[in-house]
Amino acid sequence: MVQVAYEQLLERISRASELSVSDIERRVEAKRAKLSGLVSKEGAAQIVAAELGINFEKQKVKINELMSGKRANFSGKIIKLFPVREFKKENREGKVANMLVADETGNIRVVLWDINHIKIIEQNEIKEGDVIEIANANMRNDEVHLTGFSDLKISQEVMENVKSERLFSDKRLAEVRTGEAVKLRAFVVQAFPPRFFDTCPECNGKAVSDGEMAVCEKHGRVVPQKRALLNIVLDDGTENSRAVLFSEAIEQLGFNLGEAFDTAKETLLGRELMFSGTMRQNKFFNNNELFVSGIEEIDLDKMIEILEKNG
Repeated sequence: MVQVAYEQLLERISRASELSVSDIERRVEAKRAKLSGLVSKEGAAQIVAAELGINFEKQKVKINELMSGKRANFSGKIIKLFPVREFKKENREGKVANMLVADETGNIRVVLWDINHIKIIEQNEIKEGDVIEIANANMRNDEVHLTGFSDLKISQEVMENVKSERLFSDKRLAEVRTGEAVKLRAFVVQAFPPRFFDTCPECNGKAVSDGEMAVCEKHGRVVPQKRALLNIVLDDGTENSRAVLFSEAIEQLGFNLGEAFDTAKETLLGRELMFSGTMRQNKFFNNNELFVSGIEEIDLDKMIEILEKNG
């Protein structure tokens, strides 16, 4: 991932400066040598860009070139628009909207916090299939966040072949950073008893149990949907990490929620599988957890084929 980010950075500097990538790379190596190798290639490239007068804060990029901690300026097609949600948190309340936006290089979740942007969605001025232009947004944890200082508008750009499938980087646990969407091969080394909770059938939000019914802040009394949450620990030889699975992923894991836990756990421990998901920070425990979205059996024939090809 670091190498990919570095190569993308070289290409961005090359486009903005009209110098060749090889010329930029020579300047980067010269800068690192001057600084006795105390900065990374990526850091040296950033210095070279600044010396060339390139300001990435205003530069429009492709989705796969967006970098964490930097301003986000790009265009993309809305491939999924989620319902606007209301929230209450301590002394703050408001609305938040989410969408998935894609171009020909990838896709990313976009989070809207500003009431004016959210109003555009509520009034159906922006909908799925529209191409939008985003400027002055913040890139955080592999998501784009728009504030009142960000710009959002319909673009006249035509986008046909966009990447709608979620992209996962092949990683080892020791390499994964918070916010990254990854695919990794790991053993299940621990499992904890599942927890069950109620959700609203209308919005999938939290619902507080009230006898046979439940109460949703948005939809009042509802017949709740029962959902499950399972915590396991994964180990891939480089690191171990807690992983969080919800009902759909639990089914893919083959964990029988109706079976006695000790029996179900015994069939699970020691299994090696491919896990896809996003690494998030658990602020309560101050550690990272993999939120699992997909699980696959390991295809040994395919792995051998890849190893032979790379070898």
